[in-house]
Amino acid sequence: MKELLHKISVATEKLERFLIMTAILAMMINSTANAIGRYAFNKSLFFSEELNQFLIVSVTFIGFAYAVRQGRNIRMTAVYDSLSTKAQKVLTTIIALLTAMLMFYLTYHAFFYVKELKDINRLSPALQFPVYWVYAIIPIGFFIAGLQYSMSFLMNLLHKEIYVSFDVIENRNTKVGEFE
Repeated sequence: MKELLHKISVATEKLERFLIMTAILAMMINSTANAIGRYAFNKSLFFSEELNQFLIVSVTFIGFAYAVRQGRNIRMTAVYDSLSTKAQKVLTTIIALLTAMLMFYLTYHAFFYVKELKDINRLSPALQFPVYWVYAIIPIGFFIAGLQYSMSFLMNLLHKEIYVSFDVIENRNTKVGEFE
């Protein structure tokens, strides 16, 4: 089971890294080209702001999934820290399950939102291409985050340690297999 989860984790991590890196690089190139055009040629790129907005959406939703993978998502621990280790384990397991279910629920609704955008053939104002292409990243980000929380849930069921994500153990904040 852990081997299958590891393969899923490796595949989604490669996808996340590629998408985040590509989007950030595209934002940098777009912003630089726009600044050069504006100051050197007195001509801005008409689509620059819109493209950067779309890229920020991508980085936000894929970055969220990546943060979950790294165990770097926001957690409120005021009550959690006062609990025994066993209670922390139970609470972490329940939170991982409920959050996974929420992510899959949001994936479902985001999918139908993107489908609706496709059905009405909504185009972006400047670039005039279908906006569902850009917003399709939202259900993908929610789905990958749901997978990450599901894997965290399973790791907590299968192991005695408290797993914040598939390969991050609570209190050590290091990946499995790494040295402190």
